[in-house]
Amino acid sequence: MQTNRFVLAGTGSGVGKTTFTIGLMKALQNKGNVVQGFKCGPDYIDPTYHTAVTGRVSRNIDSWMFSHEAVRDIVARASIDADVSIIEGVMGFYDGKSPLSDAGSAADISVVTESPVILIVNCASMARSVAAVVKGFQLLSDKPNIVGVIANQVGSVGHYEIAKAAIEQECGIPVIGYLKREEGIDIPSRHLGLVPAIERGELDSFFDKLGNLIAETIDLDQLIHLTKAPILQESGHLFREEPSRNICIAVARDAAFNFYYEENLALLRAKGATLQFFSPLANEPVPAEADGLYIGGGFPEEFAESLATNTVVKDSIRQVIAEGLPTLAECGGFMYLTEAITNSHGDRYDMVGVIPGEVAMQTKLAALGYREIFGTADNFLIGAEEQAKGHEFHYSKYSGSHNTAAYETIGRFGKKKEGYQEGNLVAGYTHFHFVSNPKLVDNWLTACKKVKSND
Repeated sequence: MQTNRFVLAGTGSGVGKTTFTIGLMKALQNKGNVVQGFKCGPDYIDPTYHTAVTGRVSRNIDSWMFSHEAVRDIVARASIDADVSIIEGVMGFYDGKSPLSDAGSAADISVVTESPVILIVNCASMARSVAAVVKGFQLLSDKPNIVGVIANQVGSVGHYEIAKAAIEQECGIPVIGYLKREEGIDIPSRHLGLVPAIERGELDSFFDKLGNLIAETIDLDQLIHLTKAPILQESGHLFREEPSRNICIAVARDAAFNFYYEENLALLRAKGATLQFFSPLANEPVPAEADGLYIGGGFPEEFAESLATNTVVKDSIRQVIAEGLPTLAECGGFMYLTEAITNSHGDRYDMVGVIPGEVAMQTKLAALGYREIFGTADNFLIGAEEQAKGHEFHYSKYSGSHNTAAYETIGRFGKKKEGYQEGNLVAGYTHFHFVSNPKLVDNWLTACKKVKSND
C-alpha cells in the first residue's frame, strides 16, 4: 500500500522552505487533499505555520534526538488519515548534528521514513551550473531518493527553461516548476507574538496568495505522481495508552508560553496523565486540581509588563512550587521564574522570583544547538545515570549565584552545568524532548503521585 509523502529540502537562499511548504500545503489542500505537516529538527515556529494552513497539528521529527523507530512511529501516527504528508527540511538537505554525518538532517529523515525528496534549488545568477548543484546533492550520498526539483529565484520563464533543461539532461530527474524572484511572497516578519496572529487568522490572505502562486507555476499532478511512498506502520510501543494515573499536569499555554513538542504532551497523556491548560497572560492561577506544573518556552520578554502585573498567577505559582508540586520550566518558563526580566529596551520587570537571579535580553544569540542532557541524584525528572536529548536556543542571559544546577549538558562547546534545581523544581534553558527518553515522563508522574499521596 502507498500514500503520498515527501521531504521538501533546500540548497540555498531565496524564498525559504517554509514559504514553499505552506504554499504547497495550501495548493494541495485547495485540490481536496488532507495534508499533514512535519518539521525536521527542533523548531517550534515553522510547525505553527503548518498547523495554521492545514488545521492539523504539525509534528517535529528528529533522527538524532530519538530513535529511527520513534521517527517512523510519529510519522505513521500523525499521517494515518492524511492524503499527503509534507516533511519540511532543516537548513540545507544534508545539514544536521555534525558536518561529518547525516544524523539529524533532512537527508537522514528521508531515508528513515522511506520518503522521496523534492529539492528546492536556488537558481539566481546561474544557468547550466544549477545542474552541478543538483548533481552534487545526488552524489554526496546514494541513500536519499531525490525524485524532483523545484527551481527557486528564477528571473524569468526563459531562465527557468534553461535551468530545467540542464538539470533534466545532467541529473536525470524532472524539474516540476519554479518560483520567480518576486517581492511580497516570503513569510511576513516573524514578530514575537506570531502565534496569536496566526490563530486569529491574520495570515490567511497571505496563505491564499501563496497557494495560488504555487499552483500557477508548479505541476501539482506531477508532484503527486513522484511522491508515492510506502505507508508506515506504527510499532505500538511509544504511545501505547496506559491506565489513568489520576494525575493532572497544569500546562501554561498562551502567547507568552507556547513552545511545546506535541509528542511531549502526547506522551504525558499516553502514560495516564490529564493536562489542564492555563494562561499566565490572562492572570489565570495554576488550576486547583494540578499535581504537576509545566511551563514551556516562548516569549515572556515580549509580554513582560503584563506578566509582571499579573500577581494572581505569580502568587499561585510561588505557592504550588513551595508546596512541592513537581515543576518543569524550560527556557521562557525558566526566565519567568527568575526574579526579573530586562527586555531589549532596558526595561526591567519583576517576575515570579522563585529562582535567585534574573535574565536580560541581548541582541546577539546566547546559545543555539542540540544538547545531550545528564541528570543528577536529586532531580525528580532526570536522575543520576539517566540521559535525554534536547536543544537550546535563546537570546537572553541569566545572571545569578546558586550552587544547585539542575543537570549537565553537552553541546558543541563541551559540557556545562545548567539550570536550577531546588526541591521539586527543575528549570533551565534546555528544551527536553521526552521521546529521547520516555522514562522522564514516568519519573515526573511518579513524583507527582508521591507528593499527592503525602497530602
